[in-house]
Amino acid sequence: MSDKWVILCDFDGTITFDETFVAILTRFAPVLASELIPQMYDLTLTLKEGVRRIMESIESVHYPEMLEMISAAPIRKGFFEMLGGLAACHIPFLIVTGGVSEFVRAALKGVPEGVSSIYGMTVDHSGPFLKISSNLESESELVAKVRLLDQFPGSRFICIGDSVTDLQLALRCDIVFSRGRLSSYLEDRKIDFFPFENFFDIARILDRIICQPSLEIS
Repeated sequence: MSDKWVILCDFDGTITFDETFVAILTRFAPVLASELIPQMYDLTLTLKEGVRRIMESIESVHYPEMLEMISAAPIRKGFFEMLGGLAACHIPFLIVTGGVSEFVRAALKGVPEGVSSIYGMTVDHSGPFLKISSNLESESELVAKVRLLDQFPGSRFICIGDSVTDLQLALRCDIVFSRGRLSSYLEDRKIDFFPFENFFDIARILDRIICQPSLEIS
């Protein structure tokens, strides 16, 4: 079995302490967000349709306010400390947000050392309303996180997430760290996961996986 690991980590509500992307949608498109977000959570509306409808209803003039809002988002404890430990082990750490990649860079003040890449939606704010696109778009998702797995043949994968945008990825990964709504989805499907509240919780288990590669975690 391969001992090459790749970590794919969500951003909103995972790296950030709060569900920042949902908060932004609710603030700048309150009526549509209140209608469509519950439908996405209960899986009766695709992420692709719901997120696109909400985002593209927002006037571009609000985009600087959105960046300002996300730049103040609190980061979950232990994140930067965990990155430092992973960098020493040369483990790829990908941030894969179901939201906007520029929001990630705004919140983290760039690309922190230890982060290999950041993936997410791109926003065109040159017209009267926002337009979104993604290189990872699928039939049902704007950011189909599972598509990244093919870039690392022969690897084993670790998912860190908290909500509906992480579900399909979690179902494909060898190890899952979960909190929030994602945990309920996984429990319903009888999928094992490690619960966490902060990145110190995750780091303790990753230390066992990375520093003791012969250890099997089922």
